[in-house]
Amino acid sequence: MAYTAGWLESPAGKPTITIVAGLIKRSDIDEVRSRTNLADIVGDYVTLKSAGSGSMKGLCPFHEERSPSFHVRPQVGFYHCFGCGEGGDVFTFLQRMDHVSFSEAVERLAGRISYELHYEDGGAATDHGNRARILAANQAASDFFVSQLATPEAEPGRSFLGERGFDQSSAERFGIGFAPRGGALTKHLNTLGFTSDELVVAGLIGKGERGDFYDRFRGRLVWPIRDVTGQTLGFGARRLLDDDKGPKYLNTPETPVYHKSQVLYGLDLAKKDISRSKQIVVVEGYTDVMACHLAGVTTAVATCGTAFGVDHIKIVRRMIGDYDNADTTATGEVIFTFDPDEAGQKAANRAFAEEHRFAAQTFVAVASDGLDPCDLRLKKGDGAVRRLVSTRKPMFEFKIRRELAVHDLETVEGRVAALRAAAPVVAGIRDQALGIGYVRSVAGWLGMEPSEVQGAVTSAKRQAPSSAHPAVSSTSGSGSAAGPGTRPGSVAEAPESPREQGPSIMGLKTDATTRLERDALMAVLQHPDVVGDELIRKLTQIAFADNTLAVVRDAIASLVERALLPGWASAVADEVPQSFSTFVKQLSVAPIPEREDRIPVYCVQVTTDLVERDLLRQKRDLLGVLQRMDRESDPERYVQTQRDLMRIEAERRALREDS
Repeated sequence: MAYTAGWLESPAGKPTITIVAGLIKRSDIDEVRSRTNLADIVGDYVTLKSAGSGSMKGLCPFHEERSPSFHVRPQVGFYHCFGCGEGGDVFTFLQRMDHVSFSEAVERLAGRISYELHYEDGGAATDHGNRARILAANQAASDFFVSQLATPEAEPGRSFLGERGFDQSSAERFGIGFAPRGGALTKHLNTLGFTSDELVVAGLIGKGERGDFYDRFRGRLVWPIRDVTGQTLGFGARRLLDDDKGPKYLNTPETPVYHKSQVLYGLDLAKKDISRSKQIVVVEGYTDVMACHLAGVTTAVATCGTAFGVDHIKIVRRMIGDYDNADTTATGEVIFTFDPDEAGQKAANRAFAEEHRFAAQTFVAVASDGLDPCDLRLKKGDGAVRRLVSTRKPMFEFKIRRELAVHDLETVEGRVAALRAAAPVVAGIRDQALGIGYVRSVAGWLGMEPSEVQGAVTSAKRQAPSSAHPAVSSTSGSGSAAGPGTRPGSVAEAPESPREQGPSIMGLKTDATTRLERDALMAVLQHPDVVGDELIRKLTQIAFADNTLAVVRDAIASLVERALLPGWASAVADEVPQSFSTFVKQLSVAPIPEREDRIPVYCVQVTTDLVERDLLRQKRDLLGVLQRMDRESDPERYVQTQRDLMRIEAERRALREDS
């Protein structure tokens, strides 16, 4: 059996599997799924932390949120966001994150674990469309550029690197190459089977008005721009030659795989240390990233030909696990470095404008002599780069001091003007304690009384309450009475509306019976090996009070033979009506309310309790029958009822002994 390149929709709207020759065998797909740890794959995109009972959580990559509602169950192989409703298995995750087909997701994961896939009729992997071809072309181009760096023509590139303190090993570490002139890249890639039209789509070559093709990057030093998994999405190329009239830096244009506002250069190298340290350093250029990493600041990244914006913030927040919490030890750090030139100052203003989007602490690191990390390392060594980061200043302090610096503080007029410029910044700080602290600091910097500064800040709040710095709040990471899901002092976000239609785990009744039925199904779906085949069969034979949960019970009953096989929860999700599929996935990932070490005992106990509750119901009903029965008129039925009572009581005793 084989899957098609993706899920198809049946007339009823239920996912179906179409069998087509030449596609991946189903047994191989199941094997890849069972061998792949979902948490490892999701962890490439989201920083996960333990949520207890085998569950992990983080900020959802599919919608913006301040408190984590995205849960991953590695043992079950499911993820689900209780905020937006997205959920599925490891293949679904890659399809959604990287916009690949089902078969592409399977092939990528198979390659990751070095598993050889087999295809129907002995066929080979099929061409799944533009994305796979573009990625393959980019990788081939990257290899070609690297090979060209050692050629005589690349001498200007090697000199450029050497003058900035980068040797051959540095170039190899970052995959730097050289793009020769004369259409060499097009010729090389054509020999590998890539058509010129494909290379245009990939952004590697251009097409002139007369239909002639030309290499986009010519006579330039080239950096590969990779996604978080290390796949090459595009390139950044630096001008080297005097007769090159193009821009100083030329990047890959927007393509089906490269979107400059959604990538950060160096993230593939920095992601592990970012996740571990909860710190990210945002610099302004490729060489700055290199200098930081070589100096030991291995959390540095840079934007690619665009300003640091909202999409970059989403990536950063997921990587550092940046969400509102009352535990300051769980608060991350975002450190910006800016060049002293006009472009750098504009970047600083943009960063400050977006500061309120972070729950993490935000800082600015600028060398006293205005050197960027690359020049700082070259002139003062690796230690200077590390000190630059370690001596960073809070974002608010940086912004206020910049406002003060443009005024003559030696005159009364200058100090008053400086106060008027700084007051709106302080007014934008919604955290009261932090605001009071900055009022005192500004008073000290200006040589004024705190009451004077406080008066100016109060006036600024009245005059322009929304223009100073909207929703700015404390970067201290401290708790607040603002409530869950809101940053202290920030504007509370509207509740997320679940995307899915149909029943939801959050829509269940909260009475004791429904909770018991829900928890037992969670145990069976998440830990069938612990509950055991016999107890699962007993659960499928009892009556459920909640009709929604009864649908899941019926699906389990029809698949009970597969309970201990891989892909159990996925099979149940496919078995229920389409509108219930998400509901099953929710049950499969929802945290079990018990400590990790007690999960086996808990799962058996909660399932046993549900079965015993049904036995008690049967016993009660039979006792009622006996009380109403005339023993003399129907002795056989009376005896049979007594036997049924004895059987039920024996089942209860055996159930207790087994648990």
